Amino acid sequence: MAELKIEGLTIEPASPASSSPARHNGGPPLDQEHIPEWGDGGIGNYFYWKAAHRAAWKNPSPGIVAFRIRKAERLGLTYEEYTLEILERGRHLQVEDVERIAEIKRARAARGRNHRS
Repeated sequence: MAELKIEGLTIEPASPASSSPARHNGGPPLDQEHIPEWGDGGIGNYFYWKAAHRAAWKNPSPGIVAFRIRKAERLGLTYEEYTLEILERGRHLQVEDVERIAEIKRARAARGRNHRS
């Protein structure tokens, strides 16, 4: 087994280019104020909303996904647009909802124009 010699060990001072002093681990400063993930305001219903959002977009069963895909295609919408409509409005779009479907398609076209610019 090799022996470790520490006789000539010297600690170099921090280089001028380095902003950390010698023997500093380079981690974040500990004196900065912690900002929680819900921001500076009150906590309110943050955790309720977070759990509801997670549950709403959780993967549904394959049967529900297939149903939504077929229904969305029949209405000329994407799966995401159709699912978001269910989550936002609490109801499934029908063929008779011509005005709302047209509104969703206009919003899609506007998003497409904005992304290409």
